[in-house]
Amino acid sequence: MSDNLLSINVWLANRSYRIKIKPEEEEAVRKAIKQADDQISQLRSSYAGKDDQDFVAMCLLSYAADGAIDALNHPALKEEFSKLSNKIDEALNK
Repeated sequence: MSDNLLSINVWLANRSYRIKIKPEEEEAVRKAIKQADDQISQLRSSYAGKDDQDFVAMCLLSYAADGAIDALNHPALKEEFSKLSNKIDEALNK
């Protein structure tokens, strides 16, 4: 499996990182890193006196929070919550 991985260099928060990815994921990975680096640059201009590690952590927390919120808003999960809520209502009304 590791034979199929592509080794690339990427820049994030003014640091170079060498990562291994699947060749078919290269475009998406580079796009994600560009978005993260842009967000870090935006944070850098908004919050003075922080170091790059703070900005990387803030960016990571933002993505993690977005992912958690997106998961809660997933249509299948909302449907399951609705079904469960209806069952609870039925049980309480008996």
